[in-house]
Amino acid sequence: MTEKQSILIIEDERAISNFISRALSANDYRTIPAYTGKEGLSLFFSHGPDLVLLDLGLPDMDGLDILAQLRGLPREAPVIIISARDRESEKVRALDMGADDYVVKPFGVSELLARIRSALRRADRLKLSQGIQRSVYQIKDLTIDLARHQVTLSGEEIHFTQNEFKILELLAIHAGKVLTYDFILEHIWGPYSGSGSNQILRVNMANIRRKLKENPSDPKYIHTELGIGYRMLDD
Repeated sequence: MTEKQSILIIEDERAISNFISRALSANDYRTIPAYTGKEGLSLFFSHGPDLVLLDLGLPDMDGLDILAQLRGLPREAPVIIISARDRESEKVRALDMGADDYVVKPFGVSELLARIRSALRRADRLKLSQGIQRSVYQIKDLTIDLARHQVTLSGEEIHFTQNEFKILELLAIHAGKVLTYDFILEHIWGPYSGSGSNQILRVNMANIRRKLKENPSDPKYIHTELGIGYRMLDD
């Protein structure tokens, strides 16, 4: 019998914590509730969960401080922020600090479950590929071959500029995860690319979408998180 995946819920509002626990239990996850930051850290070390749902507004410490501690550990688990803080600056800061995703309260169960599945799949891919560089990524009918520097859509090869391909490569490697504008700019154009100036990235992304015949209002491959960044959809 396969062992259930465990999810640590660090949320001080018991009604919300119980609601999440019931939804996750009904979908065959094992839940570990924590109602303070210190309790959450203690349970993380004692239980080693597969994923963490982390509220930012905890009574004893800020959730971002917990995120910083979790991201400084050798054994990392995906961390999804669940918070009522909906300002773009809060989301960007959490994602830049290493959060895997950010879900704003109130949220639907289906959305939360989809984000959890995506984060767990990504974690599994990273475990399987430790020490091995995966070379081919498949997202629906889009194939990105890193070794051959080749992109095909429904079997037809599409040509991209060097920077356009680098953006696709970065998004594919982190498929399912929101990458902030600054994260992409620094990885593609370097630390002196001009943080906060996203025009060069938007131009490249517009070219990528055009070549992929992508409709930004109904994306098949790349979703725009307004004011934050981009996410390669995880098939």
